Amino acid sequence: MRHLTKLWTILGIGLVALILQYGLNLQLYAQILVTVVGAVIALQMFIEMIGTLKSGSYGVDLLAITAVVATLAVSEYWAAMVILVMLVGGDSLEDYAAKKANSELKALLDNSPQIAHKLVEDDVIDLAVDEVLVGDKLLVRPGELVPVDSHIVKGESFFDESSLTGESRPLNKRVGDSLMSGSLNGDASVTIQVDKLAIDSQYQQLVKLVKEAEKTPSKFVRLADRYAVPFTLAAYVIAGIAWYLSKDPVRFAEVLVVASPCPLILAAPVAMVSGMSRASRNGIVVKTGDVLEKLARAKTGAFDKTGTITSGQLSVDKVVTLAGVKEEDLLAMIAGVETESNHILARSIVAYADDHGIDGVATDSLSEVTGKGVSAIVAGQKVLVGKLSFVAPDSKIDKPQQTAIYLSVAGKLWGYVLFIDHIRPEAAETMTTLQKLGVSHLMMLTGDQKAIATKVANQTGLTDVQADLLPQDKIAALKAVPHSDHPVFMVGDGVNDAPSLATADVGIAMGAHGSSAASESADVVILKDDLSKVAKAVIISQDTMRIARQSVLIGIFICLGLMLIASSGLIPAFIGAMFQEVVDTVSILWALKARYSHEQQVDVTKKHHYKTKLSN
Repeated sequence: MRHLTKLWTILGIGLVALILQYGLNLQLYAQILVTVVGAVIALQMFIEMIGTLKSGSYGVDLLAITAVVATLAVSEYWAAMVILVMLVGGDSLEDYAAKKANSELKALLDNSPQIAHKLVEDDVIDLAVDEVLVGDKLLVRPGELVPVDSHIVKGESFFDESSLTGESRPLNKRVGDSLMSGSLNGDASVTIQVDKLAIDSQYQQLVKLVKEAEKTPSKFVRLADRYAVPFTLAAYVIAGIAWYLSKDPVRFAEVLVVASPCPLILAAPVAMVSGMSRASRNGIVVKTGDVLEKLARAKTGAFDKTGTITSGQLSVDKVVTLAGVKEEDLLAMIAGVETESNHILARSIVAYADDHGIDGVATDSLSEVTGKGVSAIVAGQKVLVGKLSFVAPDSKIDKPQQTAIYLSVAGKLWGYVLFIDHIRPEAAETMTTLQKLGVSHLMMLTGDQKAIATKVANQTGLTDVQADLLPQDKIAALKAVPHSDHPVFMVGDGVNDAPSLATADVGIAMGAHGSSAASESADVVILKDDLSKVAKAVIISQDTMRIARQSVLIGIFICLGLMLIASSGLIPAFIGAMFQEVVDTVSILWALKARYSHEQQVDVTKKHHYKTKLSN
């Protein structure tokens, strides 16, 4: 917004200057107006540049200041005005793209628990979560978020912690068990006792981690900045030699006029915005141009497991029958009992039976036993569906490592249904493609169990597996990546991923069904539920950087040619300014190719070659 305001100010002053010179024939006043404005802006840029140099960085500002001062010094104030418009216009383009795609951390804050139901004797009082005190007793109803870190003092229910820990299975919690704020209560009301204030609870700690990560972004040298200093030095050398040989200081100014930094100022941002537009057409939102540069050079990719490499939705994996029971009979019985349940596993079984053309049996006297299962009467026989300890407490069968629901009829165990969180079908191919693109280090960072994580990693080609991680552990793992393996991108979808997405050089959120908090803290959001879009984002970034680099170099080489010609005195300052606009036009038109690149199968070998060039 600041750059856009400055741009309109410069355009307005330029219009006033045009009226003064050509409408009122007051050339001197027009020159003074433009000179004063140009000098003030150049001074502002100089002060900012000093701060940048003190931090150990450098950029295109040095070249822009030189061009403005040189044109003003030889009274080419209209050329100075054009340079100012191009400079501020490039910054405004980047601001526009960032504003269009990014909305800070609003979703994370809006989705945090806001209201708590406090129990006062026999009454329930609603109050703001910030007013809750340690030791208070609260009621958490089905489908509500746990407002603060606490433990259960009455009741039992399943709680979904997948967005906080990465654990895909709903966890059964009973009296004495701890609960994290942000956990989603399942099918029964529970009474909890507050252990921590809202500000100290898990969800608010996630918000704090994200904010801290955003305050310390990683250092990065932009494409245009890498060419600014050598191009400026070349311009000085050519202009200085021309002045020395001709003994005419005007020759120095004529060379610097055609050495305008506009190709650097505009070409790269135009290519970036074009690349961002191309990404958007592919269902990928890239929030800033810097993100494309980092992603194009990425060497390490980190992935969450649940909802990222896997689908994040438990489905039926296997039906196991006992004592000669037929599979369709077992499914029909369970589907009939579970038809009216809203539990995630019940819905999965009913859908599975329906897909296989199996209708649920008719039931009577259906009742739910909180945290254990469901009982019903079918054809006069008692049917139990749920945990093994509830369905057949005396059974000696070995419990499987996977989530399971058991069925008994008239006290006899019929069998059980196993559930699995399926790996995305495109996951393995995505990892292979990323490695061919130059992302050589691929790692999994998950809060799920080590055994499950390792099994998933083995099937997708990931060799670096770190499991049982809390959000702060993921941040530590990302910070531990060697500098030589940067830039690093992190892909995730849950609330627990938000801090690590903000910590990574590039955070990529699977936003199709994942947490909006993750999307808001990420630099890239995948709108379609397709992991291969991560590889597509890298491909688009590398294409964009290749075109941006070409457009900048084209402008630089043309400018160098014009500087050599101007050094001989063949190009007056005014004509040089006109030539400069031609250079700008050519550079911008080439940069626009980043928007219209053909969407076709990419030769990853060629991409890897380009990636190696970037790294070097």
